[in-house]
Amino acid sequence: MKISPHLHQRIRLKNLSITVILLVLIAALGWLSTRHVLQTDITGNAANTLSSASQKLLESLPGNIQITAFIKNGQPIRNQISQLVARYRRHKSDLTLTFIDPEAQPEKTRELNISTSGIIIVNYQGKEEKIRFLDESSLTNALLQLANANERWVTFLAGHGERSPEGVANFDLREFSKELARRKINTQTINLATMPAIPDNSVLLVIAAPTVPLLAGEQTIIQQYLKKGGNLLLLTEPDNPQTGLLEAVGLKQLPGTIVESNSKLFGIDDASFIVVSEYPQQVITQGFQTITLYPATAALVPVEESDFQANVLFMSSSQSWTETGALNGQFRFDADSIEKQGPLNFAYALTRELDINKQQRIIAIGDGDFLSNAYIGNVGNREMGLRIVNWLIHDDRFIDIPAKNAVDTKLQFTKTSIAMIGFGFLIAIPCLLLGAGFIIWRKRKQG
Repeated sequence: MKISPHLHQRIRLKNLSITVILLVLIAALGWLSTRHVLQTDITGNAANTLSSASQKLLESLPGNIQITAFIKNGQPIRNQISQLVARYRRHKSDLTLTFIDPEAQPEKTRELNISTSGIIIVNYQGKEEKIRFLDESSLTNALLQLANANERWVTFLAGHGERSPEGVANFDLREFSKELARRKINTQTINLATMPAIPDNSVLLVIAAPTVPLLAGEQTIIQQYLKKGGNLLLLTEPDNPQTGLLEAVGLKQLPGTIVESNSKLFGIDDASFIVVSEYPQQVITQGFQTITLYPATAALVPVEESDFQANVLFMSSSQSWTETGALNGQFRFDADSIEKQGPLNFAYALTRELDINKQQRIIAIGDGDFLSNAYIGNVGNREMGLRIVNWLIHDDRFIDIPAKNAVDTKLQFTKTSIAMIGFGFLIAIPCLLLGAGFIIWRKRKQG
């Protein structure tokens, strides 16, 4: 059939119209894809989808959430953080993520005490949480803490040389007090010699390593506070054992200072510095993966009869012992003395069920330095201190989100399979394409 110029023009216009319509459809689909995201997780264990617990929490949070990641430019972890936050943004569009290079803002870095490894800060409704290791569990639990933080008061005992939450000396606790204030946990001090009662608004009493013994009347007030179910954080030191206070909670302190023979493995020359990298499975340490540092630590042991259930919180390594001699020059474990070989427990979480709905919580630690101004910035000390306080004031509603391990991440072929695949892609498919092209060319030429 002979095609007239008019018919040829109509065919060209028809083809052009179809092409324009297809291009418009493609552009419209592209624009819609930027406005509406449709995703399907086809991984074996939904590794790229938030758990139902995280989704429910996001749905219950009004207002925007700001996440600031202080991570150096060019670090691969930036992509990992972006991918994780993108999963949260699918369920909460007003969640924002900002990256800041710590080297670009040195003053802000010093103010926030950011280490070289970086840190992630989550802000919500005027409160903030810091995360050093980011995964779904840590981020969801940080949001949970921010959503449930009401104003509370923590009372620090004073008048016996204790570490002050307002002091600026290296041994004081002002920096830790600031961290508590950011979470609406206010601090106050009390001298039982002038005010012989624990304030009613106090949710926790902190006794931070007194340097002189408490008076008998003061110990009686504290014991009455404990009998009524009050929560307590008790810090002690090797050279200042608080015998009466420890006995009241069912513990006793061993003589000497814990020393580690392998402390140099962590780059520490002082053997009295205890580094903890492994923790018992407890609510306080759930998901915690950072080492903590404890200078000049005393070992603690539970007494045989006590109303409290004692669970070990921190312990030294098997290469440690309680050194009763001077910590200078060369010293070694003396098996014939009162020294004890490690591992040694130096922190306990104590609980007592008062009734069905109330549990008394106490933590005793044989070191008062790890939260001081001088050491709180070391590795995970700050976060551990906050976890301890949160648990003591019953603000430990952590969500247990199990880690999602990828399945079938490896695909293995036999040599025969690899040869067949190579033959198919390199020879068979190109030959088929060439053959099909040749046949089409011959038919068009013959027609």
